[in-house]
Amino acid sequence: MTTGPFLYDDEPPPLHTGTPRRRPGLVIGLLLGTVLVAVGMVAALYLVRGSPAEQSEEAVAVFLAALDQGDGETAHALLCAEVRDRTDAGEVPPEYLPALPAEVVGSEQTEVDGRSVVEVEVLGADGVTTSFIVRNEDGARVCGTSSAG
Repeated sequence: MTTGPFLYDDEPPPLHTGTPRRRPGLVIGLLLGTVLVAVGMVAALYLVRGSPAEQSEEAVAVFLAALDQGDGETAHALLCAEVRDRTDAGEVPPEYLPALPAEVVGSEQTEVDGRSVVEVEVLGADGVTTSFIVRNEDGARVCGTSSAG
């Protein structure tokens, strides 16, 4: 406390005179609010970008449209890095070429080699169903195929 001549004979009053109060409700409310905001952000991500299966179906649909239009560069860009590295720019390996026009008919999330992938079913113009394996590599990328009659 300070000493010294005061204008009046009283000392200045202490700043904090009461007993401290605990506010656990405020801290709990802030934590719950943070959790709710985080859950809301994840839900908004699904609403805006779609589920992994929807993203994969859309990537394969764009891949098929590019093939149908003869746009090899776009189709090549939608292949995963492993496949792109073993092919020339603008080229697509023959196993990735269904009978055109082809359409996406469904998808299923599964695991391959311990990695989560989506198998997108494509029906070619010749009636052959092809499964395109789609992985997430900075976006949905086509990384393999398998055919069924």
